[in-house]
Amino acid sequence: MDGFGRLFIVLGAVLILVGLAITFGGRFNLGRLPGDIIIQRENFTFYFPLMTGIVLSVVLSAIFWFLNRFFL
Repeated sequence: MDGFGRLFIVLGAVLILVGLAITFGGRFNLGRLPGDIIIQRENFTFYFPLMTGIVLSVVLSAIFWFLNRFFL
């Protein structure tokens, strides 16, 4: 049962981090980084967050590596 307890603690911490990122993400221009592709036409807008996806991938990979290394 120790494993389940740790898992719930880690999942709770991740949910808190996601909630904080959503709440305060607009202040840090998350989603409007240089490298994000935006094409706007009269009736059409295409948005592809390329750089935002790369940054989030690196940050989440580092967080999960840290959690896996030290807690699991």
